[in-house]
Amino acid sequence: MSNKLVRETGLFGALVIGLGSIIGTGAYVSVGLSAEIAGSDLVLAILIAAVTALMNGLSSAQLAAAHPVSGGTYEYGYHFLNPFSGRIAGVLFIIAKSASAATAALAVAWYISLGLSVPSWTVKFIAVGLLLAFTVLVLSGVRRTNWLNALLVLVSLLGLMAFVGIGFSSSSMSGTHSTTSSTLPLFHAAALMFVAFTGYGRIATMGEEISDPRRNIPKAVMITLAVISAIYIAVGLTILHLGGIQSFEQSNFNIANLIPNHSWRWLVVIGGVIAMSGVVLNLVLGVSRVILAMGRRGDLPTRMAGLSGDSKSAPAATWMTFVIMSLIALFGGIEAAWTLSAFAVLIYYGITNIAALRVPQAQRFIPKWISILGLLSCFGLVLLAALA
Repeated sequence: MSNKLVRETGLFGALVIGLGSIIGTGAYVSVGLSAEIAGSDLVLAILIAAVTALMNGLSSAQLAAAHPVSGGTYEYGYHFLNPFSGRIAGVLFIIAKSASAATAALAVAWYISLGLSVPSWTVKFIAVGLLLAFTVLVLSGVRRTNWLNALLVLVSLLGLMAFVGIGFSSSSMSGTHSTTSSTLPLFHAAALMFVAFTGYGRIATMGEEISDPRRNIPKAVMITLAVISAIYIAVGLTILHLGGIQSFEQSNFNIANLIPNHSWRWLVVIGGVIAMSGVVLNLVLGVSRVILAMGRRGDLPTRMAGLSGDSKSAPAATWMTFVIMSLIALFGGIEAAWTLSAFAVLIYYGITNIAALRVPQAQRFIPKWISILGLLSCFGLVLLAALA
């Protein structure tokens, strides 16, 4: 039996994976968090994050096309740099994306608890139950998961369209606070927004399962970034039109709360729940593939490298993913988990850019200066966000 996953995901499936990994927590949580920090500079923070994501996305696409295997920068670090770089990247990815999945699961759990009027102490247990449900779904195979992804993305987009449409049809409201003379809050917000763009990394980490990877991976990354940038800017402008977000509370972070018409608010809430469920689904899949790759190399127990009988899933790696995400959900909160994800993912993509600089010239389709700017932007945001 081959120890390779089946290449059954085409361009459409890769696009759905990328969008499904981004839209949820990015549009329904991260933009709100960034609005509270950046105030009237929200759109500028989104643009800074988008440019940073574009450079890192090009570096990721370059690496995935040159070395199309599961594992993302963990594998690229090994192949183009050294084993230590690969191990660090693998650990950072697992931390960052497990924290993102925990954030999404906790957010959905808060929506459910408020909507059904159940006690707040049940939130963390609801989040773990959601993680368990999507773990079982991922174990059923990539093809079935992609069809569900398509449905999740469609409903998520409908919720955001409703938010933007209803928001701009409402009267403009005052109240958006301005940032201080310091630019540090702007870069802090941009760092949080950058995480909201990094779903394109799920495309790269699944390089072993995507058909015609040299063509489909770069194309999927670029289309995903273009679509999501437009969505975030539209959501950001709507938030500003509605007066902005003045404060953040763990149980009251939903952008739907800005909509004055209560009857329409539920449409956005449902879209958010569906979108963030899609994020959990895709992150369980993406993190499990990195654990699979680390198990193959012996950086994690070798039993993590085991595949199912049809070579369409990795049971041990997927269950390990569930355990890590559940622990973060049980012992962390939404804001803390998202901040942890931001710092870990920026350092991770710093390594990505360094690896991209080592791709042989014959295999390159982007100039090296893009990866250099991507590297500087990642570490620059880490430093400026830490000082904020």
